[in-house]
Amino acid sequence: MPPLLSELKSGALTLSLNRPARANAFNFEMTTALQTALTDAEKDSQVRCVVLTGNGKVFSAGQDITEMKQNAGDVSYAGHLEKTYNPLILKIREMGKPVIAAVNGACAGAAFGIALACDLRIAHTSAYFVVGFSGIALAPDSGVSLFLPKYIGLARAQEYFYTNKPIPARLGYEWGLVNKVGGFNYQRMTRQVAEELARGPREAFAAGKKAFNAAILPNLAESLTREGILQEGLGRSDDHQGAVRAFLEKRKPEFD
Repeated sequence: MPPLLSELKSGALTLSLNRPARANAFNFEMTTALQTALTDAEKDSQVRCVVLTGNGKVFSAGQDITEMKQNAGDVSYAGHLEKTYNPLILKIREMGKPVIAAVNGACAGAAFGIALACDLRIAHTSAYFVVGFSGIALAPDSGVSLFLPKYIGLARAQEYFYTNKPIPARLGYEWGLVNKVGGFNYQRMTRQVAEELARGPREAFAAGKKAFNAAILPNLAESLTREGILQEGLGRSDDHQGAVRAFLEKRKPEFD
């Protein structure tokens, strides 16, 4: 089964994360496939807009914890981020084409960062967002530490990081985190927005995105590096190791 599905229609390329049996959690194969697909989409003149979604009922649970656990003794968390999520986040922001996160269900952890990096977020009414990292005793990565406070404010971002409470799609819409919410019309709404953007002025869109990045996200690369440094230490902590064991055993972690 390919880790990523793609469909090009009316100038809009839909990329679907395709590990539904694993809640579309990212492993190295899927991360690499998405990096390649975005690079190819940037070069393809037929692609004028990209839609990123999940196959099935979940957008993505974030990093596949099982994969990390299998290589626990050998993994540098900073090195892992430098090869996987940091290039993805930067690619999405640097693409001169609009990127839409079509959030069809649960969206957590690194996947939340990827959705936040997209230009627009269109969510199904049943969708929700979870910061996720504190549940396994880690600091945020994938740009969450930068994006989330910018969208919902520092106090709310810290609250939802500390508590791991879900942010329902409609609440995200009220806070400006989500651009549109749909139920039975969710797919049609997403398609209409994507096709409208695909018909737009390509060069102006690219220039506008550069301007927004320079004004609002000038320290994105620095923030991604800092997240990696923080995770490097936490990745070997007793709290994190115990929390991962609890996650895999489907029980609540206990911290000293």
